[in-house]
Amino acid sequence: MECRKFDITVISANNLEDVRKICKMKVYARVLMGGRSEMEKRTPVDKHSELHISESMVQNYNTMLVVKLYCKRTLGDRYIGEIHTPMKELFDCARAGGGLSTGLTFPVQKGYVNSQGALRLSYRFGEKAMIDKKLLAESVAGWSLC
Repeated sequence: MECRKFDITVISANNLEDVRKICKMKVYARVLMGGRSEMEKRTPVDKHSELHISESMVQNYNTMLVVKLYCKRTLGDRYIGEIHTPMKELFDCARAGGGLSTGLTFPVQKGYVNSQGALRLSYRFGEKAMIDKKLLAESVAGWSLC
């Protein structure tokens, strides 16, 4: 199966709505791709994530990258907002920049309106590679989208 490696790093989240009035917010991200809830991963903002996705998902405007932001709390985490962007637009933007990697800033949304704040991501698409679907599923433990 023809796939690409996709690396994503959350660089920063700025000017977010303060959903915790007493203490400092501890924000983390949940990353979801292609609308598959079983593919959701909780990722601290200072960590680097890697996935493998099929070429057909990269070339499809319906395949969305969703990053949801939450505030960690003892009595239950609180939703802050999220960003949605088509994988095809990310790929085209990176390719137009002369390579397969770039960084972008997205407005954080809550529902259908822009909320307060912005999320900055960097990402990189690897070259196409043929990968055995079964082998890929075993090697990346749930991050395979081929």
